[in-house]
Amino acid sequence: MAHILVVDDEKDLVWAVSSALRYRGYTVSCAYDGVSALQQMHSTLPDLLVLDIGMPDMDGLEVCQRVRSDPQLQMMPIVILTARSEIHDKIIAYQSGADDYLTKPFDLRELGERVRAVLRRCHRNGEEKNPLEPEVSVLRVGGLFLDIDTAIVETEVMRVRLTPIELDLLTYLMKHAGRISSSETLLQNVWGYPPGTGDPALVRWHIKNLRGKIEIDPANPIYLSTIPRHGYTILAPIPT
Repeated sequence: MAHILVVDDEKDLVWAVSSALRYRGYTVSCAYDGVSALQQMHSTLPDLLVLDIGMPDMDGLEVCQRVRSDPQLQMMPIVILTARSEIHDKIIAYQSGADDYLTKPFDLRELGERVRAVLRRCHRNGEEKNPLEPEVSVLRVGGLFLDIDTAIVETEVMRVRLTPIELDLLTYLMKHAGRISSSETLLQNVWGYPPGTGDPALVRWHIKNLRGKIEIDPANPIYLSTIPRHGYTILAPIPT
């Protein structure tokens, strides 16, 4: 089973989360501050990080940013646990590289399902490709290029690396270019959530972050479009 590192300065909470995850069969390690968490990650390379934001010395957002900038750790999925519930806080967490976000107090069963979904997505992405199927590593829609192997997306005016969940989301949308994907469709096919269990706001925040990386003017997108009451689609810009 997967190895999960739980990081929080509240020891009682760490015990509860660790016990719930071990009950599900996971191997669990614990850390109580950001510095020791980074040390553990380098020595044990866990499969997933469950991370609090509000910690002394080095908070969870800085840990997130360091993980995403470290070549050895950057593809590790991160689930945030925090008492901060404002939309602004969630957006900052996603911009820092979080894959999912759960607000305290939370149900341990919901945490378990979130962890299972994230790990299932990562496992699906890591499966060996069918040798009979052509392997595509670079996707193109109009002037938008995505290198799946390096998680780098390019247009005529920018070149930027995506977080793991941004990579999965953009890959799905580009592979289904021109097709409208609802939030529910994306939650099931990108995040791996069972029907009716994911939060559509999760999709909205990551769409917002993606636009901030691939669009010249995120308020007036030319690639990643919202179709009101239906969902999202990637389109090639119409020449002017």
